[in-house]
Amino acid sequence: MTNATQLVLAKLPENRETGFEILGNAAVTSQIKQALDLLELRKLKFSGAVVPQKGRDWMLRATLGVTAVQPCVVSLAPVTTRVDIQVERFYVADFEHPEESEAEMPEDDRYEPLPVSIDLITVLIEALSLALPDFPRAEGAELGSQNFAADGVVPMTDEDAKPFAGLASLKAKLSEPND
Repeated sequence: MTNATQLVLAKLPENRETGFEILGNAAVTSQIKQALDLLELRKLKFSGAVVPQKGRDWMLRATLGVTAVQPCVVSLAPVTTRVDIQVERFYVADFEHPEESEAEMPEDDRYEPLPVSIDLITVLIEALSLALPDFPRAEGAELGSQNFAADGVVPMTDEDAKPFAGLASLKAKLSEPND
């Protein structure tokens, strides 16, 4: 079991798995909080193994458990989320990048080109960013509407911004009987 955050694949044994464990020390926690704009990070544990596969391929299999606190998108109040997920990545020696200017993304996004080393903090940050809510919202937080305009100007509302709002009022005027 290693506590290293960088695993150089050429230095790992090719006949057995190499276990790893990252716990939430101050340096790791600070790096993750900064990368993901988190308010707080608690109970961090990222543990697993890098397993050699046939040929020069490798598989990373791990468990990520963490409590993250994000700011609410409406009120900036803290929103706490517990994340417990399985992380799996396959590092493939003969990985082929699509050469077309527009290519479909494969459904299975766990496959990546074989790197010289695996940065476990980068894998952790990527997995956590995908697991956290994109728009965390505190309980009861609602976004009210505000209308701003200069003195003497009628403020534009959301209804006014709808593309067919003007046509609806024109239709209403045209359907009125002429006096």
